[in-house]
Amino acid sequence: MQFLVTGGAGFIGSALANRLVRDGHAVRVLDDLSAGDPARLLPDVNFTRGDVSDKPKLWRLLYQVDCVYHLAARVSVPESILYPREYNASNVGGTVALLEATRDAGVQRVVLTSSGAIYGEQTRQPVTEDTVPHPTSPYAVSKLASEYYVNTISALWGIESVCLRIFNAYGPGQNIPPVHAPVIPHFLRQALGSGSLVIYGDGSQTRDYVYIDDVVEALVAAAVAPRVNRQVINVGSGVETSVRQLVEAIEAVTGVEAQVIHVHAESGGVSRLVADLTRARDLLGYQPRVDLTAGLQRLLEDDPQFSRVWQRRRVTRD
Repeated sequence: MQFLVTGGAGFIGSALANRLVRDGHAVRVLDDLSAGDPARLLPDVNFTRGDVSDKPKLWRLLYQVDCVYHLAARVSVPESILYPREYNASNVGGTVALLEATRDAGVQRVVLTSSGAIYGEQTRQPVTEDTVPHPTSPYAVSKLASEYYVNTISALWGIESVCLRIFNAYGPGQNIPPVHAPVIPHFLRQALGSGSLVIYGDGSQTRDYVYIDDVVEALVAAAVAPRVNRQVINVGSGVETSVRQLVEAIEAVTGVEAQVIHVHAESGGVSRLVADLTRARDLLGYQPRVDLTAGLQRLLEDDPQFSRVWQRRRVTRD
């Protein structure tokens, strides 16, 4: 098949693009490099730098494409609170521009990567796709709006569509920005560097951490699954892990006793969040295979930013 992956030089996008190439498909990637790095991509991936709202560029890239994976988005929750207009323009406006171009090019299917963040605070866990969303940030609002645009406009124009709500993905190659870094690579770096792990609240808040290889399996299946048109599907591990349990898992895998600091002046976000995977199993044949301990171990072994430090610590300890 011929694929276009927007945001394909990012953490999830590059893992997906490389997997598709390994499977023998032709893959084009569009990324503005605001957060991506083309060095992540295999040589056989056709990379183009550009904005997802650039319709003339999209028309060229979409020629004879069978399926579009739309991952291009700004993804920082705290940043979205400061700059909601920019998040609306990029995430929602970019999605609509892409949909117009896919209509013009005659693309058969669009797969949107949405987010588990759209659920917000929920009393019943795990959350199913029928749960009424309560987004708590402009980022979450932009992803929910993008879902509605994708499924509504695709129905009007005869394009197949599916939206995957990705929960807290992690794995080798994930960026650690100076501020608002993803919790797993940030905590791992702090632990290995003898730094402090700052926990907001008491650490009882839970999340669903899903390994990158499992996310990619779901995305690959979504391109060809027969009964997914207009569906919204959760993609997570199905395991609820508290921040305290995450710290304990990092300590166990690294052999490091973490220095934990609790900050009660700031919220740790929603109190609980874990995905119900029934629909993913039924429609995608999805079954997560990498548990948290194994995923952390793979991070230590496969990600250079951690493996070198970890090996030095092991040599010193031995």
